[in-house]
Amino acid sequence: MVVEVSLGRRSYQVHIGSNLIASAGDFCRESRLPPGARCAVITDANVEKLHAAPLLAGLKGVGYQPELIVVPAGEKSKSLAQAEAVCDRMISAGLDRGSFVVALGGGVVGDLAGFVAAIYYRGIPFIQVPTTIVAQVDSSVGGKTGVNSAGGKNLIGAFHQPRAVIADVNTLLTLPAREFNEGIAEAIKHAIIRDKNLFEALGKPDRNNLAPLIARNVEIKAAIVSADEHETRGERALLNFGHTIGHGIENAAGYGRYLHGEAISLGIVAACGLSMHKADFSKADYDRVLDRLRQYDLPTQLPPDISTESIMTALRTDKKFTGGMVRFVLCREIGSAFLSQEVTLDEIRAAIDGLR
Repeated sequence: MVVEVSLGRRSYQVHIGSNLIASAGDFCRESRLPPGARCAVITDANVEKLHAAPLLAGLKGVGYQPELIVVPAGEKSKSLAQAEAVCDRMISAGLDRGSFVVALGGGVVGDLAGFVAAIYYRGIPFIQVPTTIVAQVDSSVGGKTGVNSAGGKNLIGAFHQPRAVIADVNTLLTLPAREFNEGIAEAIKHAIIRDKNLFEALGKPDRNNLAPLIARNVEIKAAIVSADEHETRGERALLNFGHTIGHGIENAAGYGRYLHGEAISLGIVAACGLSMHKADFSKADYDRVLDRLRQYDLPTQLPPDISTESIMTALRTDKKFTGGMVRFVLCREIGSAFLSQEVTLDEIRAAIDGLR
């Protein structure tokens, strides 16, 4: 399956299917990357053991010269220090402005490697090879790259579109249950904002045939990104449903306590609660969302040791705040979302309290 992300000269294809990693070299050639070029394959210590060998063999098989760079697994690798260390490795290996980057891994690796590609020699091409559901349905598509800072998540970054995305669904078979489930949180988000039929399909996913499910999520994200690449017209902000509060929870809890999708699950519950108050989102739809999240063992209640004020403090540095005002995504019903500037900080505080 192929989904086109239409961005004029920066357009690219998302390839979705089985056993694609071994053909990564062919996809690189199709994406007009220079024959024989050096490339940095950036991955983490977990993914390296599972998927690096066939990727490296595929790149070498068509003449590319890959340099494998392995970072520690986990959110802590999304840092300026790690980005600098990766750049230093690339410099030592002789990569230059004619080289490219391959991101092999989940959202952390994709964001880090994409950011490195955006800043190395003021920008070189990169290929996304996502290996988790979060990365395949969301973070590998759209060109948002970045690292975290002490002040918040993804506050240091750049828009840098990949040349191609290679989503090999076989990699999803190696995911532990917790990582599989947290990825579904992003799929549930897509369904809530844009596609009620997808919401129903998530009730009984065929785990032996995930390509159609991944492709539908990519179609939703690609359409939104194509309409509003740099989030200047408001449509791309719809993808932040559940993320305003979710990112605040992720930060306040300490990166690593919750997986990204788990924090977003809590953010989705809060956003649905606010939607009931502000947008006539029905109690029946609210209950259906909670049931779907719980179906995947995703959290729907906030533990008492994470204070509301610590979350509010983290929220104030979020990118969705402009001039002290927050743009908040609400839903009228499952499948229909809109951007509101009428949600107050007191209402957000109450929604967080409602998670307890």
